[in-house]
Amino acid sequence: MDIEHGVAVVTGSSSGVGAACARQLAERGCHVAINYSRNEDGARRTEAACREFGVETVVVKADVAEDEDCRALAAAALDKWGRIDALVNNAGTTKFNPHPQLEGLTKQDFLDIYAVNAVGAYQMTRAVAPAMQRGGRGSIVNVASIAAVTGVGSSIAYAASKGAMVTMTLSLARALGPEIRVNAVCPGFIQGDWLEQGLGKERYAAAKAAVEAAAPLRLSTTADTVAEAILYFVAGADVVTGETLILDGGNHLNTAPLTRR
Repeated sequence: MDIEHGVAVVTGSSSGVGAACARQLAERGCHVAINYSRNEDGARRTEAACREFGVETVVVKADVAEDEDCRALAAAALDKWGRIDALVNNAGTTKFNPHPQLEGLTKQDFLDIYAVNAVGAYQMTRAVAPAMQRGGRGSIVNVASIAAVTGVGSSIAYAASKGAMVTMTLSLARALGPEIRVNAVCPGFIQGDWLEQGLGKERYAAAKAAVEAAAPLRLSTTADTVAEAILYFVAGADVVTGETLILDGGNHLNTAPLTRR
């Protein structure tokens, strides 16, 4: 799919993978709807970076856990450009809790995490689907996690929510074809502030070193390398739908995975 002069909505694009994805889309000439829920300053920085490539942007505050916000985000893109060609469901949340500590997660923790990671992605897909169907084409990419495949990650609730996201990718790919392709990426350890803040500097450094030592490629992902894979599904892969791409330097090939996101 040629995305030059197209329109993409990227949720959670004030920092990290979402910001990198918005920039890479803009670099290819795609107009971008930038979304944030709390970090407006970060969203404005993403906007400035995108505009350096000569594209148009709109910045929208929206909590994807709320259906009204999802519909408002889609409407903002349609009001400005009259079309939506791509959606990146990147917004996500977690609670860092060691897996053996079962008492560390409450029912509400599960509901809050699922509301963003799984329900939010569904609601955003529903909000943009009519416009993509009218346009005769569309690409949706769900940003899941290696946690969905291996059951590791910041918490059991997070891993379960990302597993749900991968399963939903299959269901939506069947339901929305032939006009809309739906795929997912599953990053492993992503270098950056989000994971460092969640783990703490010492644990982050130790985990990064362990991941890279164990991975066949001896590396871990960055926001930019994850965004590159997302762009593959958006701008290429015209005959691919319902696929999940693991991005972890091959770490999932180990019998005892060390990767975390």
